Amino acid sequence: MPVAPARRAVRVAAGQAGQRLDAFLAAVLPELSRARLQALVREGQVRVSGAAIADPARRVKPGEEIEVAVPAPVDAAPRPQALALDILFEDEHLVVLEKPAGLVVHPAAGHDDGTLVNALLAHCGDSLSGVGGVRRPGIVHRLDKDVSGVLVVAKHDRAHIGLAAQFSVHAVDRVYEGIVWGLPQAAGRIDRPIGRDPGERKRMAVVPGGKRAVTHWRLLAAAGTRAARLAVELETGRTHQIRVHLASIGHPLVGDRLYGRALPKGVPEAIRAELRRLDRILLHARELGFAHPITGERLRFSRPAPELFDRIMERLRSD
Repeated sequence: MPVAPARRAVRVAAGQAGQRLDAFLAAVLPELSRARLQALVREGQVRVSGAAIADPARRVKPGEEIEVAVPAPVDAAPRPQALALDILFEDEHLVVLEKPAGLVVHPAAGHDDGTLVNALLAHCGDSLSGVGGVRRPGIVHRLDKDVSGVLVVAKHDRAHIGLAAQFSVHAVDRVYEGIVWGLPQAAGRIDRPIGRDPGERKRMAVVPGGKRAVTHWRLLAAAGTRAARLAVELETGRTHQIRVHLASIGHPLVGDRLYGRALPKGVPEAIRAELRRLDRILLHARELGFAHPITGERLRFSRPAPELFDRIMERLRSD
């Protein structure tokens, strides 16, 4: 039997008059995101003095009674699957885990199961609330399929909103390790806008008019001038940012077939064969630091890069 929508009723105080409807509701109903509230308005689920309102930008007036109907979360399309998870921290609000390379975060065409979302649906069960109106884990940030590392996931709307806010204002500390071709200088900063590649929509690129993107790197070790191991910190978080930025300065990540290049000349055939067999990008999200979205406690998690990184560097350095 369908579950009746939950209803929230609020009154506009004199000091709140003139605000946008969606902004007002987001302030008085913090358990719902502004994007979720905008969707509810457009779906006719918000009434002012009994009349449905369809414009989230409408200005509220003093004394108005506003009722919001929040439909019960629908089941997510992905099915729960009991897959192994390497969990670093968990409470009733969030999960921090290490994602291995090769694991897709969200189901998509060609990857409708066996994803992190499938695993979290099985692991968390009924503790998941309706993020965005769908009963699924609150994926606040992502790691590409071929990248490993530390990832945080929200269990309910309030935690999701709190984490998303930190990501939006760049208050989250993120440190990656990667192995790139060539030898960049000891440290540097890349401030180049990123957007869709106009020549190939599946790729991102440094493009005029793209979103501002800033990446910092520091040299950790070198394999002569052939390759280098870097610590990389994100100041912003754009799709494929590290991969695009490092490739844009002539130092693509080893194993990156989308933004990389042919193996450099002079690499011995035995090493070339091993690199051709790589089934991942040599990029690892090593550290993640943020404020707990409910308690405010500052948390920091770290996992070293896989042993593969050491082995590849030694192979590249030894010849």
